[in-house]
Amino acid sequence: MANNEQKRSFLGGAAVLAFAVALVKIIGAVYKIPFGNIVGSRGQTYFNVAYNIYNLLLTISTAGLPLAISKLTSQAHALGHENQKRRIFSTAIWLFLALGAVGSALMFFGAAPLAAFMNEPMGYWPIRVLSPAVLCVCLLACMRGYTQGQGNMRPTALSQILEALCKLFLGLSLAWYFVRIGAGLDIAAAGAIAGVTVGTILSMCYLTQYLLRHRDRSASDDIADSRGAIMRQILAIGVPITLSNSAMSIITLIDTKNVLGRLRSIPELADSAATLFGQYTFGMNLINLPPSFVYPVTMSLIPFAAAALARQDRKEAGRIVSSAFRIISALAIPAGVGLSVIGGPALMMLYPRQQSDAIAAGVHMRFLGIACVFICIMTLTNAVLQTYGKERIPICTVILGGITKIVLNYILVGNPSININGAPVSTLACYALIVALNLYFVWKYSPEKPQYLKLFLPPVIASGIMGACVVFIHGLAYRFFFHASGYAGNAISVLLGIGGGVVIYAILVIVFGILRAEDLRSLPKGDKIARLLHLK
Repeated sequence: MANNEQKRSFLGGAAVLAFAVALVKIIGAVYKIPFGNIVGSRGQTYFNVAYNIYNLLLTISTAGLPLAISKLTSQAHALGHENQKRRIFSTAIWLFLALGAVGSALMFFGAAPLAAFMNEPMGYWPIRVLSPAVLCVCLLACMRGYTQGQGNMRPTALSQILEALCKLFLGLSLAWYFVRIGAGLDIAAAGAIAGVTVGTILSMCYLTQYLLRHRDRSASDDIADSRGAIMRQILAIGVPITLSNSAMSIITLIDTKNVLGRLRSIPELADSAATLFGQYTFGMNLINLPPSFVYPVTMSLIPFAAAALARQDRKEAGRIVSSAFRIISALAIPAGVGLSVIGGPALMMLYPRQQSDAIAAGVHMRFLGIACVFICIMTLTNAVLQTYGKERIPICTVILGGITKIVLNYILVGNPSININGAPVSTLACYALIVALNLYFVWKYSPEKPQYLKLFLPPVIASGIMGACVVFIHGLAYRFFFHASGYAGNAISVLLGIGGGVVIYAILVIVFGILRAEDLRSLPKGDKIARLLHLK
């Protein structure tokens, strides 16, 4: 009975955290659309330069060490060692304070050389304004690891949502205000990034008062380890994870510097490098939306596969993994095809205040739309490999994909006749390589070998038909009915094309038998969706 209660508690906590992470990802993806309208392509570049530096420092500080705290706290909590728990937290908080202080000082005092290193001097103010967030997030990571180690996911979930909402509302408001009063785009980007900084401060304050209010002062007779021993345990667990997880952040940082540097090396494009890179970012913002919705589906299914493997039920684990592939393929492939064929007009609809940037970014969508499919499948295959206990494989494949991206960007973006148009090609090649390698290893280590042809071919055919129909509907509506009405005509035509595509694809799902009723049972409201689509 106790084990069942613990299992329900764990699953409930995991569900709360998964919901919060999914919501934060969706808020982050949606945030970038109004932000792009406010600051345009150049402002987005200034923002990204600062955020990529922050993200690397964040990964180094918080990727593995909070997991170590969570693990050590969980062990002490299970044994009822309250003194050990307190010693773990009091030791860890000083470690995170030191890491955060160093990271914040590096960004604050080194803003100018960091901006110059990234080949974008206008990133100075965004980098400086974001610097306090490193300290706050480090302390947040320690607190979150401590509460999660005691099986309490709610404080982490609430603090993450608070942080994302502050970024959304305060950041956008400040960016809009600075643009309105005529401040530079670097100041507007700094205003947007101030939302991130304030969000981390408020989240830290919330978790601090939570821990103070729920502080356990009960007596305990256990003898805690020394601070030195605890520090060694934290570093032994956390450092390898930190090193492996830092790979993609480092690659992203190098790639941003690489692309901006290669654009500036072309004399006729040197002054427009920030604009060109920002236009590419517009397209990336759009293709990052579908993975935000795919993530909660993955989070819902994979725990069931892990549970089946724990029971040694290889057949059930294989069935769940195949179901996950069918669901993600049924969602990701049509989304990617749709973005590829109608992404340009969709960007023009979403960015009415930045039409020239949206038109330029539309060219990138032909490749980025297909890359979106691979990003979604990468998310799933990474989770499957982690479920199989092969955590290092996704790290290696991501590194190989990242290196491929850097090399191709250096070659293609540096070619004056290709310039920024090479960036989406390298992005597609990067994720296609990662997925190809991941699919091989999933097949190799799966207890029940997935039949990829049966899993992928039906949604590919259905999506191809849907894509052709979307182009036809959009073109027909815009050319013969709404062309004269400008922006509104394009928006109506895009919505008609998307709506028609959704209806056609839903019919094809049934005709081709792409999904089964059993595929949806593990998802929220899955039975209702299966009945709505008449799945068997």
